[in-house]
Amino acid sequence: MTDEADVLVHVEGRTGRLTLNRPKALNALSHPMVLRVEEALTAWRGDPAVEAVVVSGAGERGLCAGGDIRAIHDDAKAGGTASADFWRDEYRLNALIARYPKPYVALMDGIVMGGGVGISAHGNVRIVTERSRVAMPETGIGFVPDVGGTYLLALAPGELGTHLALTGAPVGAADALLCGLADHFVPADRLDRLSADLGRAPVHEVLARHVGQAPPGLLAARRGWIDHCYAADTVEEIVERLLASGEPEAKDAAETILTKSPTALKVTLSALRRARETGPLERVLEQEYRISCTALRSPDLVEGIRAQVIDKDRAPRWSPATLEEVTESDVARYFAPLDDGRELRLAVTDSPQEVPW
Repeated sequence: MTDEADVLVHVEGRTGRLTLNRPKALNALSHPMVLRVEEALTAWRGDPAVEAVVVSGAGERGLCAGGDIRAIHDDAKAGGTASADFWRDEYRLNALIARYPKPYVALMDGIVMGGGVGISAHGNVRIVTERSRVAMPETGIGFVPDVGGTYLLALAPGELGTHLALTGAPVGAADALLCGLADHFVPADRLDRLSADLGRAPVHEVLARHVGQAPPGLLAARRGWIDHCYAADTVEEIVERLLASGEPEAKDAAETILTKSPTALKVTLSALRRARETGPLERVLEQEYRISCTALRSPDLVEGIRAQVIDKDRAPRWSPATLEEVTESDVARYFAPLDDGRELRLAVTDSPQEVPW
């Protein structure tokens, strides 16, 4: 059992405070941490003394680098079910955050990747700094953006979300704001003051005192080739368009994509396109759960984590090895219903989320 200190939980003035407290692991999420966060949010939801929630990460490197992928590697290699159980509760937490009836202030300072995006970017007050690096890098380990990542990226303007999903590229503050992954920029050296002020005053008053202008980003100037190239129907055609565009950054994107798992790339593109039509976040999370459970039994997830994290040789041997070898039926099985009643079912409300400030 993970020590409760992996998530620090306390009330400070008007706010409930959640601090992910595994700085040596870049605050990677474990199953007990997810359950602890859910427990606190559930308790505070009906507590009139807690007017807002503030989520941050311990240490100087970032909010959260994602889930504990070493544990996922070991579970997948052993044919276990612990990862599926973890994802079930993690995705429930993502849905809870998205519907939370109080201000949920996520301090997205430093590295925010994978599960870190899930615990922050579904909130209603998402703050980035000049140190923020936000990414969904799953295709590089033979996986697909989850924790509602395909939902968030599908909502990004034009094809920006497709670019980020396939390449796994991290973005800074301005680009996170452009892509709809964040709401406000606050300089990193003001975070402590902002956090303290939130304990004494309403969120909207505090934000007015601290929010500033983010440094310029990169993606706005690249929208032309990004929107054209990533609008293609297949990953193969996307790569062809990128290589033919004549833009050095587009060529770099194509070369990056070609290093990722071919199966994960094709499933990711399909998941993004389906997410645009699937409906609310909860339905997309249910789709992602099918995909994740199927990926747990695929060779690329084990191989991708081995190459990137275990052996660190950065030379994954994908199976199939090329985009052309991945068939439509290979992709379709990731979206097929799960057997043995293992489907994730999340309640959905048609009423809009209340914004209480």
